This record gives sequence, C-alpha cells and structure tokens, in this order.
Amino acid sequence: MNCRRCGTPLRKPGDYCLTCNTANADAVVVEFSADRARLTMLDEDAVVGETTVTTRPETDEQLTEIQLRNFAGRVADEIRRKRPDTVYAAGDREPLRETRAQVHHEFYRVPDAGVDEGSGGDRGRTNDEGRGRESPVVSWVLDRRGDRALEVVETPPREKIGGSHSTLIGDRKGRKAVSTVAQHPHVKKIVPGPIDAGGTGSRTGLRAKATRAGTNGNVRLLLRDGSSVQENRIVTTAMDRETGERVREDLNEALRDAELQD
Repeated sequence: MNCRRCGTPLRKPGDYCLTCNTANADAVVVEFSADRARLTMLDEDAVVGETTVTTRPETDEQLTEIQLRNFAGRVADEIRRKRPDTVYAAGDREPLRETRAQVHHEFYRVPDAGVDEGSGGDRGRTNDEGRGRESPVVSWVLDRRGDRALEVVETPPREKIGGSHSTLIGDRKGRKAVSTVAQHPHVKKIVPGPIDAGGTGSRTGLRAKATRAGTNGNVRLLLRDGSSVQENRIVTTAMDRETGERVREDLNEALRDAELQD
C-alpha cells in the first residue's frame, strides 16, 4: 500500500506516513480471540487493509500474565503505527482490556459478532493481508460510522461529579464505580442521588449498572450495596435514546472490566 497523499510505499497497510505526515487510516477495528487479534484499518467507509497478530499460550488454557501483556503490547504497537482517531474492539475481554490500557486513542468496545479463528498466518508472527470479506464486527462498525459523532467531553473526571447529594454507597467501590463512569468521554456530569436503605440485600458486595437510556440520551447509574440502593443521574452528550444506548452499553462494559458487574 502507498500513502494516499505522496505515494510513498508504506511498510504495513494503513500506516501513518512519516514522509508527508498523513494518516492513511482514521479507525482501527480489533477482533480478539484467545491467541490472535485481527486488525482491520478503515478510512471513512473503506477497508484499506488487515493485519493479524498471533501468540502462543504456554498451556492449552490461557495466556500467562506476561504473555498477555506482551500480546497486548504488540497489538498496541500496531495501532500506534496507524495513529487512528478511533479504535473499536470486540472479542476476548482480557487481551482487549490490557490493550485498552496501553493505548491513548479514543477506544470503544463494540458487540461481539464472532471472531474468525482461522484468519492470519503462522503463530507468533504478525501478518499483513489484503482486503477480504468483511467480518460481522467490521460490518457493524461501518454501518454506524456514518452516525453523527457524539461530542467528547474534556472535563477531568473528578470535576464531572456534583449535585446536592455528595455521599456514595459502597465506600471505595462506590467511588470506583462513579470514577469509572466519569472517565467516559461522552459523560458530561454525574449527579449522585439519595440513598434508599430499603432495597433487596446483595450478597456479592457493591454492584453497579447503567440503566436504559431516556429519550434525551441520559442514563442512570444504579449502585447496590447490601440493602442500600442509590440511583445516580448521568448526563451524556447523546442526543436521543438510540445514541444514549450506545453510551450505556459502553459504560456497562467498563463496569464489567472494573469487576463491578457479574
């Protein structure tokens, strides 16, 4: 593949061109399975290339912590080569979560639609491929990339929390849940609500869940700890229920990654 602007040959599909400082992919879709990650580079609504990163677990069950970190690091390196505006990811949670921690691009988890276990080349190598038939995950992303983009909030997470109630249930875990939500780029404000002590008892410690979006795109963060329940209002940049549901799904995924959901 050559740079779309100056024609310089690129080492890998979708690489950022260092000759003329031009991005050749504005988004990367990553599909994770246990031993490989397939990256599809997009430029607007076109697929410009694919790359597969593979690894080999020491056991048949799962990657060791070091292998997982190294695997995610190689995926993160591939993403950084492209300098995309946005990263979309689906598939196995552990390598996805570790990769998300290693990159600083706008990063969204999208619904799993089956990862192609047979793609790519030999284990332990990174292989570059030409365009093939789009996977369900890539098709899902392409179908929604034309939607109006949501505004990104630059306010620091701690400054997003306010309102007449300042107490959160669950102590440290309650603060962790609210902080996790506040870090989302499409959350404008979190307003803690009153605490209801008459809820159904929880035996698993604090649990957090973002509830169904309203017609204005805002959602609620429901915290349960023992018999205490607290409903917190989340003001988002979504403009309607459909876009609010996209934010809600992403928030619940972040809460699951933080081990605050079952």
